[in-house]
Amino acid sequence: MTTFTTFVSLTRLTAMLAAGTFLLAVADDASAKDGVVKVPAALNPDKLSIYRVVSATGVQVYTCTRNPAGATGWVLRGPDAQLFDPENKPVGKHYAGPTWEGLDGGKVVGEVKTSMPAPVAKAVPWLLLDAKSHEGSGAFTQAQAIVRMETTGGTAPGDGCDEARAGQELRVPYTAIYVFLK
Repeated sequence: MTTFTTFVSLTRLTAMLAAGTFLLAVADDASAKDGVVKVPAALNPDKLSIYRVVSATGVQVYTCTRNPAGATGWVLRGPDAQLFDPENKPVGKHYAGPTWEGLDGGKVVGEVKTSMPAPVAKAVPWLLLDAKSHEGSGAFTQAQAIVRMETTGGTAPGDGCDEARAGQELRVPYTAIYVFLK
């Protein structure tokens, strides 16, 4: 087993164990450490109700790209993650769009409305996304908004993208909790 495979396995196990203890609630501060999902007020300004919480384990996919000024850097292509319910059962996948697609056939595509830095170093930011399109009739299609929080990992390194690596892909492991609001 490679170091990466071990890391992904341990990260997935941690996310699944954490997801299994969640109760649904909304509060003004952010923490899931006490077993309750608390969405920061800044990420739920319309005070929408939580109707679904899923954990995600996967990667953030970056491409080494040259910008119009000629400099190279890692550019986000999107996530590639599996989604799990509080009982650790697979419920769908999360990919570029950003899109959440349920095994029940429902799909929602979001659009970033606001973000805030993650309280953990090298973790992708916490986000509030408005639902911009729905497809099918599954559980995800009820969403008016989606919150990404409790993130770990997923940020691109500050180096490693140069002329020789232009066009190469980088997959950075991450975990998150996605809170669906209506």
